[in-house]
Amino acid sequence: MNRHFQLEQDDSGLAWLHFDMADSPVNLLSMETLDALDQALINAAQLHPRGLVLLSDKPGGFLAGADVRSFAGIEAPEQAGEPIRKAQRVFSRLENFSFPSLALIHGHCLGGGAELALACTYRIAEADSTRIGLPEVRLGIFPGFGGTARATRIMGSWNAMKVMLGGRAWRARPARRLGLVDLVVPERQLRHAARQLLRERPTPHRPPWWNPLLESPPGRLLAAELFRRQVAKRARPEHYPAPYRLIEHWRRTVGDFDAMLDGEAKEVPELIHGDTAQALIRAFLLQERLKDEGKKSDFTARHVHVVGGGVMGGDIAAWCALRGLRVTLQDQGARQLRRAIGRAHALFAKRLRDPRLATEAGDRLIPDPRGYGAARADVVIEAIFEDLAAKQALYAELEPRLRADALLATNTSSLPLERLGERLAQPERLVGLHFFNPVARMQLVEIVAGKATDAGIAARAAAFARAIGKLPLPVASRPGFLVNRMLMPYLLEAVTLFEQGVPGSVIDRAATDFGMPVGPIELADRVGLDICLRVTETLSEHFPLKTPSALAERVATGRLGQKSGQGFYAWRHAHPQKPPAGREWKSQARRRELSDRMILRMLNEAVACLREGVVADADLLDAGAIYGTGFAPFRGGPMHYIHRRGLHTIERRLRELEKHHGEQFHADSGWHALAS
Repeated sequence: MNRHFQLEQDDSGLAWLHFDMADSPVNLLSMETLDALDQALINAAQLHPRGLVLLSDKPGGFLAGADVRSFAGIEAPEQAGEPIRKAQRVFSRLENFSFPSLALIHGHCLGGGAELALACTYRIAEADSTRIGLPEVRLGIFPGFGGTARATRIMGSWNAMKVMLGGRAWRARPARRLGLVDLVVPERQLRHAARQLLRERPTPHRPPWWNPLLESPPGRLLAAELFRRQVAKRARPEHYPAPYRLIEHWRRTVGDFDAMLDGEAKEVPELIHGDTAQALIRAFLLQERLKDEGKKSDFTARHVHVVGGGVMGGDIAAWCALRGLRVTLQDQGARQLRRAIGRAHALFAKRLRDPRLATEAGDRLIPDPRGYGAARADVVIEAIFEDLAAKQALYAELEPRLRADALLATNTSSLPLERLGERLAQPERLVGLHFFNPVARMQLVEIVAGKATDAGIAARAAAFARAIGKLPLPVASRPGFLVNRMLMPYLLEAVTLFEQGVPGSVIDRAATDFGMPVGPIELADRVGLDICLRVTETLSEHFPLKTPSALAERVATGRLGQKSGQGFYAWRHAHPQKPPAGREWKSQARRRELSDRMILRMLNEAVACLREGVVADADLLDAGAIYGTGFAPFRGGPMHYIHRRGLHTIERRLRELEKHHGEQFHADSGWHALAS
């Protein structure tokens, strides 16, 4: 009996192989399911069908890929090599059938799922829901189940490398243009299209006529250099080796199918065993944990009311409308509302691309200057300026009008919920939904629970965040919560270095050398120096933070960063103008010293947050840092990095920095608890 696959044959002689992985919400490729697939394929061959259709009975998609958990914590490359060789053998069995096969794709078809589809003769994708791709580079590896060999043979090397190096999931129609799928049809026509395609048996997709030129020895050398230059714009080889190893694998083996399979089986296990892949796999599993936080309640929202039409409030409202919710946006200023609606329509046009869908999203976003929508909303989000008295006055006006079951949330970035809820009749209903700027790009939302916040309310807030495509991170109501609390010492140390004469470009380079996606001086300019100053002043009431004069002076003179055109940098067309640094700053040892000063302050604050219970455990702290602060994903999060570098090594380094640079480096008492 096969727990995962069901095989049937219809009257026309077609065999239909249904994948429905037992005890799992999605289909995954594990050792068990690979064995089950192999047996199902043997059984299918014994039917001598006219053709074979592979399809999924999971509503969410075709196949989510390999079971990533099986690759976490492996002790030797050989452990990863076994499932890779097995998958290659099973997929080759499918590919070598004497009858045609077809993958009938809906929803997600990623990684090993796309590699399985490529082993079929044909691929048909559902028009609206399909997301297909080979995202393995995002986990620090590249396709290993035959994907590099089959993708290049079917799509041609240029398109195949575009898909594999980019790591993105493609919608159905662009995937067809690439040659990744053969046909795109509406859901209602999937089975009919499968029958027709297997009856007609057209010639399978093949690369363009010029592909042999690209795969010739001179063509490979030129193309490999072009690929490396493109990858270098977004990933450094010392941080993310996988795309560079993929390029070299392609250069050496393309055109020789068996050599490509052998190269995958050798290279991918080595990458999986490496520090980068293990850290990125950890980051992926942390993301899955955050998603699970949104499954603790079945709360569903249809109408959201946002109070505050500034950048944050307007962008939160726009995002909710983009995600299909009806949204009313309240602000007393007509100009604010017009700006918010204008930004929203730009977002809809960019993200949705289809004018009809963009118009529908625009129709869901309703300006509501008098706030009538609050009485009907499932979720009410306050996103006005950071002033305790103003927020309390707003709640006093809002609370009597809200439905009894409505969620009352604040987007405060630093104010404790205990203070905000002091005058509420039901303080247990107040919860924090702390979004980050820019809302459309930042995945994380902090779910802030005060001492009075009902646990069920916090669970509903997490479910709401997940429903709009965000990652909910539960945090306690402490000053700065988690992300700002960790981020501000890092930013302030960067500004202190700037005050001490270190060029901004050198400071930023030291941070990106460590692996941060953007340097702290540029980040402060992008966030807004007035916001940085306000958060610093709020946190300094609770922690020994000193505000650098370079920050306060710029805010006082209106140099607020990107939004004013001048901050630490001058800004032109949304890009910072960074003056070149002198030769004396070229030393890598000097940049490592600067990196330690910034990063270790963040790590010290992370240890303090863990000690104080701002988050429940080290894994949640790492998740918050990666998806909220941009902490280098290939390092696995602050706590993971601490243990890899060595607790005692970092403590000793903090003592050195304290001796030479000041008490801001004094090691938190939480280090002792970690060591024990």
